[in-house]
Amino acid sequence: MAKESFDKEIQFLRMLVLTSGAYSRQQFAERLGISVHTFDKTIRRLKDVVGAVYEQLPQEQGKQFAESIRFSYYDTADPLLLFLFRAKSLKESESERISLLLAALNEQARTAIELMDVCSGALPSDLPLPDEKTIRSDLKYLEEVGVVKREPGVRPYRYRLRNDLVRELSNEELYDLYDFVDVMANTQVPSVQGYLLRDGLKKALLRGEAGKHAVEPFLYKYHYYSRILDEAHLFALLGAIRERRRVRFLYFSPKTEKSYASKNTNPLFERETEGMKEKALPLQVVYDHQYGRWYLLASGREGIRKYRMEGITRIEEDEPVSRETFEEKAAELERQTRRSWLIDTGRPVTVRARFYNPDGPEPNFVKERVLLQGQWGRIVEEDERSFLYEITVNGTTEIKPWLRSFGSSCEIVEPASLRREMIAEWKELAAYYESV
Repeated sequence: MAKESFDKEIQFLRMLVLTSGAYSRQQFAERLGISVHTFDKTIRRLKDVVGAVYEQLPQEQGKQFAESIRFSYYDTADPLLLFLFRAKSLKESESERISLLLAALNEQARTAIELMDVCSGALPSDLPLPDEKTIRSDLKYLEEVGVVKREPGVRPYRYRLRNDLVRELSNEELYDLYDFVDVMANTQVPSVQGYLLRDGLKKALLRGEAGKHAVEPFLYKYHYYSRILDEAHLFALLGAIRERRRVRFLYFSPKTEKSYASKNTNPLFERETEGMKEKALPLQVVYDHQYGRWYLLASGREGIRKYRMEGITRIEEDEPVSRETFEEKAAELERQTRRSWLIDTGRPVTVRARFYNPDGPEPNFVKERVLLQGQWGRIVEEDERSFLYEITVNGTTEIKPWLRSFGSSCEIVEPASLRREMIAEWKELAAYYESV
């Protein structure tokens, strides 16, 4: 799948889930900055991918996917948008051929010539037959990503599926491994690779004697679908940080009306894009557990910049910088974010909040939560009824949702401006519940 196509489908799926199909085709295309024709083409492409990935679903559920991509996200505990990653590295013409190669190698070790014969006999008539060079290129790619393994020996080399882990473990050990991967993929970040491993283990168990109930002892509900989509750029950015390399990308801030712009190659249809062309040195990637968002902190022309990962498209590597330059920029970031609740680089302000203990015997879950989540803040006063918590942070924007989440158990004491903001917000909430 081309880089541009993948970017487009990430933004396409994000908006599809956010709007739940409320937009018309025209509105959807305008919001994405593409034509209605491209919208229809993308829908067809995603339907094909979903149909291929979920071809073994029960008939009723499979029909739902085949008929429309606008599936209900809440009907399953599986992260449905993960299917895009399964199709990420393959062009449409490659997917059928590589599926055949893997199926053949699962049976026994084979040479490139033998695999070419398999493809010649099994590929649909409307697809071109591969030559030996194409098969060898596929095998090289599969070997690089760790899917197949070349057996020792002289030419012609034989290749086999690299599934030693699954073959050598007993069913009991596979259950334990699956349960561990399932828990970690659902509770840790990043998750995409864990989900792909979990699905592979699930298929291995279902091919054996395991029933479906046996491989689903835990049921998690994955709430942050955007987090999965944003992981598409995560490892590219982490690689750039590791290599101290600048990157170029087109950025759409959350305030812009569009979230994507197609890369027009036809000069007749060239138009000005609404995104911002950025060139920056990635320094740190931060995950916000409160909202399930990834952020990129980078050094650009105007100093330290913050980018929401969901707005990054067309990411490309640029020139590297020296170790001294990178360390200087990293030290600057550390200075600016030392008192950030998350990534705020605003002016430091001291927040004082009084937390009220719950009625009844121990445990004091309010105090436990403050101590667990309150970062470097500290309790400065305490009595039987309440305690006073104090922390100095860069601005109040990021800490406010946390304080608000305690409801009536938290009262803002200082600063006065934050106290007034909270009073106004609670009055607005109370107004919603007035009698009709």
